[in-house]
Amino acid sequence: MDYFIFIILSYLLGSIPTALIVGKVGFDLDIREHGSGNLGATNAFRVLGTKAGVIVTLSDILKGTVATLLPLAAAFFIDVEVNRLIIGLFAVLGHTYPLFAKFKGGKAVATSGGIFLGVSPLLFAIIIITFISVLYLSKYVSLSSMVTGIVAVIGSLILQDIGLTIVSVALTIFVFYRHKDNIKRIKNKTEPKITWM
Repeated sequence: MDYFIFIILSYLLGSIPTALIVGKVGFDLDIREHGSGNLGATNAFRVLGTKAGVIVTLSDILKGTVATLLPLAAAFFIDVEVNRLIIGLFAVLGHTYPLFAKFKGGKAVATSGGIFLGVSPLLFAIIIITFISVLYLSKYVSLSSMVTGIVAVIGSLILQDIGLTIVSVALTIFVFYRHKDNIKRIKNKTEPKITWM
C-alpha cells in the first residue's frame, strides 16, 4: 500500500508540465507548437529564453528530488518502508509521459538528475560538472546528457551502491532511448548546437 501511494504521488508530481506552464503563463504560447515541440528544458531554453529555461530546468530537477524525499517526509508521521530510488523513477516516468500533457513530455534528463540530488548529492555534483564540461566542449545538449548518464553509472559503481547503480543503468538506457533521434542527427552532423554567449 505504501508503494502504491508514493508511486501515484511521484508520477503525478513528475507529470506537472513545467515548460508548458512557464510558456503559457509567461509568454502566452504553447511550447509544444514551437522548436522541437518537446516539453523539456532544452526546448524551453531555445524557445523561451535563458531565464525561462533556467526556471524549467530547476523545476524539472526538483520534481525528481522531491519525489525521493516524499518517503522521508512521510516517515515523520507514519511507518514507511519503500525504496526512495524506485519512487523517484516514477517521477521520471511522469515527466516523460505526463498525465497532464497528453503523455508527451521531456527526455528524462533533468528529472533523473533530481533523483541523484535527492539520494546522493555528491554524485549529483559530479554529473552536473560532467554535463557542463561536455556541453562546453561539444555544444551538443543531447551528447552531454548521454555522457552524463554514463558517468552516473561509473560514479555509482565507485560509490559501491548497488541500488544506485541499478537505477543509474536503467535511467541511462532510458535517456539513450529518448535520444535515439538525436544520435542519428549527431552521426549525420545535423544535430543543432548551442551558442555560448
